[in-house]
Amino acid sequence: MKKLLIVESPAKIKTIKKFLDDDFKIMSTMGHIKDLPSKKMGVTRDPIAIEYVTLENKDKTIADLCKAAHGIDTVYLAPDPDREGEIIAWHVAEELKKVLNKKAVIHRIAFNEITKTAVLDAINNPHSIDMEKVAAQQARRVLDRWVGYEVSPILWKKVTKGLSAGRVQSVALKLICERETEIRAFKAEEYWSIHGTFTNTAGSVVAALTHIGKKKAELGTQEATDTIVTDLKKQDFTIDSIKDKKRSKNPLPPFMTSTLQQAAYNALGFAVEKTMRVAQNLYEGVSLGGDTPTALITYMRTDSLRLSETALTETRQYIGGNFGKEYLPGSVQVYASKSKANTQDAHEAIRPIDTAITPESVKMHLSSDQAKLYELIWKRFVACQMTPALYAQRQVTIEGGKYTFSVTGSTLIFDGFLKVYMIQEDEDSSEEGEKKVILPGGLKEKDTTTLKKIDPKQHFTQPPPRYNEGSLVKELEKEGIGRPSTYATILNTIRARSYTTLEKKRFIPTELGMTVTKILSEGLPHIIDKKFTASMEEDLDKIAAGELDRDTLLNGFYEKFEKDLNELRGDLGKSAQTTEIVCPECGKNKLLIRFGKAGEFLGCSGFPECPFTSNFIRNQESGVIELAEREQPQELATVCPQCKQKNLREMVGKFGKFIACSGYPACKYIHQDKAGFKCPNDGGDVVKRKWRGGTFWGCGNYPKCKFALFGEIEETPCPKCNLPALIKKIDPKTEKVTLMCSDKKCDYKK
Repeated sequence: MKKLLIVESPAKIKTIKKFLDDDFKIMSTMGHIKDLPSKKMGVTRDPIAIEYVTLENKDKTIADLCKAAHGIDTVYLAPDPDREGEIIAWHVAEELKKVLNKKAVIHRIAFNEITKTAVLDAINNPHSIDMEKVAAQQARRVLDRWVGYEVSPILWKKVTKGLSAGRVQSVALKLICERETEIRAFKAEEYWSIHGTFTNTAGSVVAALTHIGKKKAELGTQEATDTIVTDLKKQDFTIDSIKDKKRSKNPLPPFMTSTLQQAAYNALGFAVEKTMRVAQNLYEGVSLGGDTPTALITYMRTDSLRLSETALTETRQYIGGNFGKEYLPGSVQVYASKSKANTQDAHEAIRPIDTAITPESVKMHLSSDQAKLYELIWKRFVACQMTPALYAQRQVTIEGGKYTFSVTGSTLIFDGFLKVYMIQEDEDSSEEGEKKVILPGGLKEKDTTTLKKIDPKQHFTQPPPRYNEGSLVKELEKEGIGRPSTYATILNTIRARSYTTLEKKRFIPTELGMTVTKILSEGLPHIIDKKFTASMEEDLDKIAAGELDRDTLLNGFYEKFEKDLNELRGDLGKSAQTTEIVCPECGKNKLLIRFGKAGEFLGCSGFPECPFTSNFIRNQESGVIELAEREQPQELATVCPQCKQKNLREMVGKFGKFIACSGYPACKYIHQDKAGFKCPNDGGDVVKRKWRGGTFWGCGNYPKCKFALFGEIEETPCPKCNLPALIKKIDPKTEKVTLMCSDKKCDYKK
């Protein structure tokens, strides 16, 4: 009896194939096969109806799946075990029902790890497609479509064309902009610290001044500090107290998606997108020397900390056998997510499939990135089931007159889980400073000690740090914004839309990002409110759990959304931010930050009476805006080929640099790159032109002839239809070059 098993990613096929007999044919959807239409809303209300269309290039995929389903008795749908996977399974099922015989059965199966046990267990315990999960995915997709399609056109009219708004990424952008506003408003305040070096027969101690009398020592100026330093020199000091205690440090829980992304960023320098891509490889399977791949980790999109009994038993055996009983707790360590209400507990935490497959044993078979990430996941998981580390902590207090100095030293006396996992994951927190303090062992309470050295230091308060990828994911998780599968997309979107730039790996909002956030915050305060967005995520979880109706949520959202939209549409004047700079041309109007085809610029608020414009620079620390020096035209040594009198010069226009005759306006020659072939329509020159979307090659006889090739070209005739050039496309990730015919009727591609 032939069976068809359909997975989401083709990379899984080889891994799964080795577990099943020849009765199974395994195929892949290669991701989604259907979605909402790209050129229209695709969602109607009263009642809510969703239109799905086949995605580009997926007609063949669907046809192949349907062809394979002919004569099949049993179909197993095994896309990824999450909401996106559920909607893929549903879409595939809807297509297969058209061709399957009436007695054929469609099952939904899911596995958290690609092992023989997990795959066979899933096949032996199939279930139906979870329509509540499907409804939750549909609700998310519709919400995102409404916000994107309804708000984006308003931004085009109020700011500039090509902008987009997103239900979740707009909230993430708001976090970045709010942090930038804090930084710009921040005023550094001076403060001082005093450390004293004390000695007696037992040794030397460096301690910090903590109290003056009963009040905490707060020193704001050098004058106040100098006065205290002078007074300290007059005091006699004794060791007031020595307090010894033991402190334990517990291991961190196993990884879920957000914590893996944060740790990989801070410990390995991996971008969030890279972390998920490498983790996907480890989950789907990699070759460990043989022909068939081996899966190394469990599913990497999860916000659960649950661990299977089998995994815990195997790991405890590994710890006891390799490190000793003192490293093995008396019972299993159980971890719970901080917010159970927000946790999708369908999966386990991210862990190695087999603890016995150590990082060292597979390192030679993995890429450098795969090896690093697998080691991080393996060590974190093993460490989470080990005993705590134990420190001996000593606090020494020294007093003299009204002054109290204090120092704490910490010594590691049992490494526990640190034997495996000593990775610092958070750049803003470390105990290294405490560990480096070593106190003499012979100190005794009430012993006198001499103040040998006083070290006053000036400090200034620091503004809050800008977000990097790791800290932004941490904040999104803390606020309940987004889900494991969406963090990478959120970060990519806010960068791709020119709403932020990265400087020293930290997000800085552009003027465009700040302006869009201001418009949305004022016009749609509910949509980009952190609490509202987090509560919406909880409601989506309720739909998936069958506790809330999909259309009830969508209708409730749209009623409020529609009111805010109407108010926002009420004022469609161009939005501009007023600066404090007076126009240097007219001398009376303030300059405004405006947005054009080539980006942001300063323009006089007296336009059109005063046409002054200028580029500008904003100081990233103070937020102060300054006019940028205008780039002067550079004269070239080449004589203009048209007038043959004046030299050419390099100019800067709204689409960037270009070369033109310096005799303008008497000579209007503009240099253009010419292709080595003539226009196939009228024989005219084919020249390179610029537009707001980039560059294209077009007939020089435009507008009479509208022949155009968009993007880069290779001057090689199409072998199929003989057009004189091919379009060249380069994949930014793989750098793979694809050549294709520019004629849509010709399907040549190489």
